[in-house]
Amino acid sequence: MLYSLYEAGFYAASPLREAARLTRDFWSSPLNPARDSDIGRRLYANADLFANLTRRYGKPAWHIDSVEIDGHPVRVRPTEEWSSPWCKLTHFARDMADMRRAGRRTREPAVLIAAPLSGHYATLLRGTVEALLQDHEVYITEWTNARDVPVMEGRFDFHDYIDHIRTMLQVLGPRAHVVAVCQPGPPVLAAAALMAEDGDENRPGSMTFMGSPIDARLSPTVTNKLAEERPFTWFQSHMIDTVPPPHPGMGRRVYPGFVQLASFMSMNAEKHQEAHQRYLRQLMEGDGDGAERHLEFYDEYLSVLDLTEEFYLQTVDVVFQRYLLPKGELEHRGRLVRPELIKDIRLLTVEGENDDISGIGQTQAAHDLCSGLTAAFKHDYVQPHVGHYGVFNGARFRDQIYPRVRDLIWEAELALSRTPANTGKAKDEKAA
Repeated sequence: MLYSLYEAGFYAASPLREAARLTRDFWSSPLNPARDSDIGRRLYANADLFANLTRRYGKPAWHIDSVEIDGHPVRVRPTEEWSSPWCKLTHFARDMADMRRAGRRTREPAVLIAAPLSGHYATLLRGTVEALLQDHEVYITEWTNARDVPVMEGRFDFHDYIDHIRTMLQVLGPRAHVVAVCQPGPPVLAAAALMAEDGDENRPGSMTFMGSPIDARLSPTVTNKLAEERPFTWFQSHMIDTVPPPHPGMGRRVYPGFVQLASFMSMNAEKHQEAHQRYLRQLMEGDGDGAERHLEFYDEYLSVLDLTEEFYLQTVDVVFQRYLLPKGELEHRGRLVRPELIKDIRLLTVEGENDDISGIGQTQAAHDLCSGLTAAFKHDYVQPHVGHYGVFNGARFRDQIYPRVRDLIWEAELALSRTPANTGKAKDEKAA
């Protein structure tokens, strides 16, 4: 019912939204002699704000056409490497001719970025991708909006996520590296543990967890406390709705993205109000740069996707209520997940000092779970003065966090190249 009301509200606001767009266009037209008057700027600013707040935000574009490597521009082309109805594995392929001009003549390590399936699109990790492209072949999981998947495609749950990660690592080939940002931490660790137990040659060479709720019992945040305080049945009855027509997934039960967005915004309601008031002033004062930065952030932040009912509820149950992974009780397809069996996958955990989503200690818990790793294989870093978003985006990520991720990956690559099975392969690649 809630989803239908949301859709009805969107369409009911269409006349007002169109009127706001016409007003905005009229008062911003260079043919309007009063466009720079005080009343003109005020009318334009208020109409623009209303039009932006009430419009529908689709999946953002990547806008990664090139990167600069060692002072040389390198063209980048996103390509689909593998897909299922629920996910597309995107490879940011760098132009090899440009790479040679930049002095890079050998294939660099493959890295799978496991993007969160928690309400936002993978493009939220644009800064993460751009940083990793400096030294790696970068792949990322682009999860599908559940409302766009027809019911006949079946279910997608927590265990399907684990299977997808394992499949994509197999697509990348032996000893690729995985970077899990936020929510994917538990299922990625589970996939790595299962692959290690099976002796899978495609198990990752390293795994990096950034702001992940590996053990949500530690340093609980507002989000964690909400999951603890509410019974599981509350989430079933209050957070799930049915996708209405005309969406392709009509009839599917989902956790709507707009509900998740409302939850996030309510946690920092005053900051969002201040941001929009500041945007209004910037428009009235003609501060185009400040207004553009505001739009860039909210075009991404307000773009959300739906999660399937089963995936959302299992995540609440497994990760935030019963804590099955840190308690050693998580089973996948009838098998107990045993992180202690991981022996040769290097581990890095990254946390933010001011993270209000995953508190300090929740990601570090991976070190205790991976008890089979020696101290030399384990690395931990807490970034001062950043919140959750700053763990994987922004200046401090680029300058202080990314170099640690890069060093871990290259440390793993160096160790792998020295193993007997890879010595001959390394010599062949060097000769080529």
